[in-house]
Amino acid sequence: MSLTRKMLRDIKINKTQFIAIFLMAFLGIFAYCGIYGEYYGLVQTSDEYYNVTNMADAWIYNTNFDNASIDEISDFTTQTERQLVVQSVADFDNKPDITLHFAEKGEISKFYSTEGKDFDASDDSGVWLDKRFADEKNLSVGDEITFEFNNINITKEIKGIGYSPEYIYESSPNSLTPDFSQIGFAYMSYKAFPVDITYNTLLVKYNGSDTDFKDNLDDSIDYLSLTKKEDQISVAKFADEMAQHKMIGDVFPIVFILVTFLTLLTTMTRIVTHQRTQIGILKAVGYKDKTIILHYISYGFWPVLIGSILGLITGPMIIPQMFYPTMAATYSMPSWNPGFDMSFIYISVLLVVSSVFVTYLSCRRISKENPANTLRPKSPNVSSRALIEKSKLWNHLSFNLRWNWRDARRNKFRALMAIVGVMGCVALLIAAFGMNDSMDELKHWEYDDISHFESKLLLSNDVDQMELSDILNETNGSFIMQQAIEIKSDDLEDQVVLLVSNNTDLISYTDRNKNPIEIDEGDVSISIKLAEKFNLTVGDEIKWHIVGSDKWVNSKIGQIHAEPVSQGLIMSPDTLEDQGLNFTPTNILTKEKFDEDYDSIKSVSTIDKMKESWDKVTEAVMMMVYVVTFVAVALAILVLYNLGILSFTEMEREIATLKVLGFKTNVLRKLLLTQNIIFTSIGFLLGIPLGFYFMTLMMNAAGDSLYYVPSLTWGNILLTALITFTISISVNLLFSGKISDLNMVEALKDVE
Repeated sequence: MSLTRKMLRDIKINKTQFIAIFLMAFLGIFAYCGIYGEYYGLVQTSDEYYNVTNMADAWIYNTNFDNASIDEISDFTTQTERQLVVQSVADFDNKPDITLHFAEKGEISKFYSTEGKDFDASDDSGVWLDKRFADEKNLSVGDEITFEFNNINITKEIKGIGYSPEYIYESSPNSLTPDFSQIGFAYMSYKAFPVDITYNTLLVKYNGSDTDFKDNLDDSIDYLSLTKKEDQISVAKFADEMAQHKMIGDVFPIVFILVTFLTLLTTMTRIVTHQRTQIGILKAVGYKDKTIILHYISYGFWPVLIGSILGLITGPMIIPQMFYPTMAATYSMPSWNPGFDMSFIYISVLLVVSSVFVTYLSCRRISKENPANTLRPKSPNVSSRALIEKSKLWNHLSFNLRWNWRDARRNKFRALMAIVGVMGCVALLIAAFGMNDSMDELKHWEYDDISHFESKLLLSNDVDQMELSDILNETNGSFIMQQAIEIKSDDLEDQVVLLVSNNTDLISYTDRNKNPIEIDEGDVSISIKLAEKFNLTVGDEIKWHIVGSDKWVNSKIGQIHAEPVSQGLIMSPDTLEDQGLNFTPTNILTKEKFDEDYDSIKSVSTIDKMKESWDKVTEAVMMMVYVVTFVAVALAILVLYNLGILSFTEMEREIATLKVLGFKTNVLRKLLLTQNIIFTSIGFLLGIPLGFYFMTLMMNAAGDSLYYVPSLTWGNILLTALITFTISISVNLLFSGKISDLNMVEALKDVE
């Protein structure tokens, strides 16, 4: 009980230091569990969603799947279902695009109802509608909605509203973020199709590897194309998002916990050293070494335990909720819940055990000394003369530099901790600011260097040619064609974008250095990220087809361009027609602001709206940048503060000696400041390449659609330097008063 009272009294006296220990443990576990709780929430929620809805393992496309096709693949599939998937427009003023699924059974990739009835494949009078679209149009169960496709109009009663696992991500034709007033999906029974139905999509479930399945499929039936689950656009996009969050989770908390461990070690070393005399008294009055060790272990155990438990509880509760609202604006799932993994507990236990081990290392040596030696102040560390001290340069160095050099050599571990701590903080700041700079650079590249139009007009499916001609003349615009295409090369497949445009100054093509290039007539240009993924170079051939068309084309790559946002192929209309395909305009680009109402124009996107769309897409990443920045600054403050206290404690006797010899307080303050700045400078320089490496890792996890050139700007470096050195100098100034108030008699007395 007496030792417990002593511990509580010591904690009260040294509350600032123990609060720092608590905060380091709390912030480390809070960041780790929070960021990973957000990631595991995405993984676990989406996996559960896919399981509940029986998500397909693959989608096979063809013009017609008959019963014979099902029989042919029955031996190597566990479940099959046919659908007719068609594009339609809903009967609203803006003619939104609705993808209709006429399902044979509704048992694979099930519609997930949140309102109304579950999907019923025998109900030919109802439709099950996309919730995001229904919310935008204020539709509810019981309302009627009309769809038009292939000169057919059908009107159905809304029997259910909800989600589909195939549409966690929906892409808008003119925006990076989904515009749910313009797009949506709906499910109906195959019986609702007004004429004899011909299925063009086959959903399958199978066991075994993808390669074996594809080999068996190739030997069994003819088909147009195959999309595996991981390549399906919604699944792939959401997987890319999760991968980026995981990469940030891999990099950031590990660095933080490592620095926390090192800071804890220095803090406990300082506390044990400061109480050396008290330990000697305890030993002298009969306390055993084991009892003393357990007593000091509790100093690190309780603050770390409380901080770890609090971080374990609050991290998954707070951080995921900071990200999910921004992600829910882009992705559609029935629920967004934080996740949990046993690694949270393992890391927390590891941190607590590490604190016990660190504290044991701090006091085990002193516990082995006899009481007489323990009551004496610790002898200063002695170091031999280094090579530089034997050189002529040594005599030309100032006393300040020589003293700090020798002090650092005598206390190598403390110097290492200072450098590593600053390096970790700088690396996190460089990575956070670098991600911010890279996102801004991508935005500038896409919407300033490449795009020179003011408005992008999306054409309706049933355009009036006379009206279209008037619009083109009025806007002085240029036609382009943008289509989703599927490409193949060897065993790799991907769905990307085809851009066909005339020689217009409204779009610039660029190389990897963002310099303008010309795509020659007759050449097919592939984006550099796509070329790297498929391992293609100029002169290689690639096979592709427009999604929805059964005509495959073999094209020879003539050029390679760099595109930051949309990966795919670029060619001219004449080149497209040389491939045997028709140039069918989908958009008009113009430098004019266009706000007139034409039936032939479905929607208008301005460059400002596109930039806003980009900002929404990057909101989740920017939120992560803010979190990393905040915790990195907090980490820097705690690390430098603890190291400052440790430095002063270890140098207390030397400073007192210098004061007796006549050194003024300002000179002594300069000694400490010089050492602080030197350690901070070394850590800062080492942290820059480490931070750039972290930034590259995190940006590489951004997915296949984004291409960027990693950049480390001077603004990034200078801002990081400003934060780091401001904290370093400010913390150093906190100890100025300690030098003035130093009790020289107590610091210099020697117990014999």
